[in-house]
Amino acid sequence: MQGQHLFEYAVIRVVPRVEREEFINVGVILYCAKQQFLKCSFEVNEVRLQAFGCEIETEVVIANLEAISAICDGGSAGGPIGELDFASRFRWLTATRSTVVQASKVHPGFCKDAGETLERLYQQLVL
Repeated sequence: MQGQHLFEYAVIRVVPRVEREEFINVGVILYCAKQQFLKCSFEVNEVRLQAFGCEIETEVVIANLEAISAICDGGSAGGPIGELDFASRFRWLTATRSTVVQASKVHPGFCKDAGETLERLYQQLVL
C-alpha cells in the first residue's frame, strides 16, 4: 500500500439525554500521524436536534464543537490540551465521556490525503 497512511477517526455526537443513549452525528475528528494532521469538521442541524423533543441550548453545543476545533488546531487557543502533541490531543478528544457532546469509538483506515478523507467521512457520516 505505497502512499497509503494509517489514520484514525471518531464521529462527534450530540447526546441530548445521556441516559437515553440517543444521539445525532454532528462532526468527524480525523488524525493521521504521518501527515501531521488533526482536524475536525462539524455542523449542527437545529431542526434535527430539536426532533429529540428536549430543550438543548444550541449555542452551548456549538461552543463545545468550536473548542474541539481549537484543540485540533493546537496552540494556546486550545488551552492546555491544545499545547500537547497531535496524538495526545486526539486521544484526549476521543476519550470516553458521559456528556452531551462526545466522540464515538475510534476507527482506523488508510488514506492518501487526510483532508480529502475527512471530507468524505463528514459527507457520509454527518450530512
